[in-house]
Amino acid sequence: MRRIYLDHIAATPLHPEALAAMLPFLKERFGNPQSLHGEGQSVLEAVEEARGQVARLIGATAAEIIFTSSGSESNNLAVKGLALAGRAKGTHLVLSAIEHLSVLNAAKSLEKFGFRSTLVPVDGAGTVRPESVERALTKDTVLVSVMLANSEVGTIEPVAEIAKLCRAKSVLVHTDAVAAAGSLPLDVQALGVDALSLAGDQFYGPKGGAALFIKKGTRLLPQIDGGIQESGRRGGTENVAAIVGLGKAAEIALARRAERAAKAAELRDRLIDGLSRKIGHVLLTGPRAGRLPHQASFCIQFVEGEAMLLSLDMKGIAVSSGSACSSKALKASHVLLALGLDHATAQGSVVFSLLEDTTAEDIDDVIESFPPIIERLRKMSPLYTAYLKENPQ
Repeated sequence: MRRIYLDHIAATPLHPEALAAMLPFLKERFGNPQSLHGEGQSVLEAVEEARGQVARLIGATAAEIIFTSSGSESNNLAVKGLALAGRAKGTHLVLSAIEHLSVLNAAKSLEKFGFRSTLVPVDGAGTVRPESVERALTKDTVLVSVMLANSEVGTIEPVAEIAKLCRAKSVLVHTDAVAAAGSLPLDVQALGVDALSLAGDQFYGPKGGAALFIKKGTRLLPQIDGGIQESGRRGGTENVAAIVGLGKAAEIALARRAERAAKAAELRDRLIDGLSRKIGHVLLTGPRAGRLPHQASFCIQFVEGEAMLLSLDMKGIAVSSGSACSSKALKASHVLLALGLDHATAQGSVVFSLLEDTTAEDIDDVIESFPPIIERLRKMSPLYTAYLKENPQ
C-alpha cells in the first residue's frame, strides 16, 4: 500500500544530508567536546559550527544559542529560567490560552514558587490580540509567552507587535517557534523577543536536537545542574550527533525555506478547497490567510478525530487529530476550546501537515478518500442521527 504522510507537525523525516553529517559522531568521532585533547576539541568545533548554523536560521549570534533535547525542554528552560531569574522584579506571567502544554504546565509548576499566571484569550481564528496582552500586564509581570504559530490551527501570531508593547514596559518576551522554524522567515531582531524555542524534528532534523535562543545580556536560571556545558546554562554531556544534525538541517532550511513554503502553501490551499467542497458540515480551523504554509486543519462535525485518524491510516494516509502531545488523551484540545468551539465539535479535529515531498497526487488522493470515510462514520454517529431528525431534508 502506498503511504501518504501528512503529519509533519508530529515529525519530519531526517534529511539525508543531516544524517550524513551525524554519522561520524555516532562512530569514530566519539570524543567529549569538553575534553582538552585533540579528539575532544575536534568534536567541540563541530558543535560550535552547528551553533552558528542554528543562529543564522533565526538571525541570532552563536553565543545566544543554547542546545536542548526538545522543543518542550526549550520551553521549560525559557519559562522557568527567565521567570525565576527575574523573580525580584515580579512573579506574574502572561500566556496565551493556546500555548503548548510545555509552556502552560511549566507556568503551572511555578505556582509552588509563588508565581501566578494570566491566560490571554484568542479570537475565533486563534489570534492573540496585542491589546489583550497589554491589558493583562501588571507592574508585577516578569514574562510574557506567546507562540509564533500554532501547530493545531495554523494561526501565525503578531509576536513582533506584542514584544514591542512589552518592551516599553520592560517585560521579557518568549515565543515558542517550534511550529514556525523552518517554515516561516525568522529574525529575532525584527521580532524583538528575548527568547525563542525551536526543534529540529520540525524541519528535517533529528529528534533530540533542539535549541533555545536567549538574547545577549538576558538572565536565565539553569534548570539542569551539574556541568559547565552551554556556558553554564544547561548541564550534561552534549548530544553531539543530534546537535550536528540540527545544525545541518537549519542550514538547509535557511536555503530552501521560501521554496518549500511556496510549494506547501499551494498544495495546502488545494486540500482546503477540495475538502471544503466535498464534505458538508466541515469547519476550517484557524484563518484562511495568515496561517502556516504547510498546515490545514478542520473540525468535521458529528464524527470523532480518533475514528477519522484510524480510518485514514487504514487507507495509507497518516494525519493528526489535535496536538501530537494530547491526541492520546481522548479529550477535546484546549486550543480548539479556546477558539470558542464546543466539546462535540472540537472532538472532530483533523490536522493535515505537508512535507517537502508531498505531491498534488497525494492531495488529490486524500480529497477522494476522505469523504467516503466521513459518510461511513456519520452513519454510525448518534449525533448525526439526532441532527438529521431535527433538520429533515
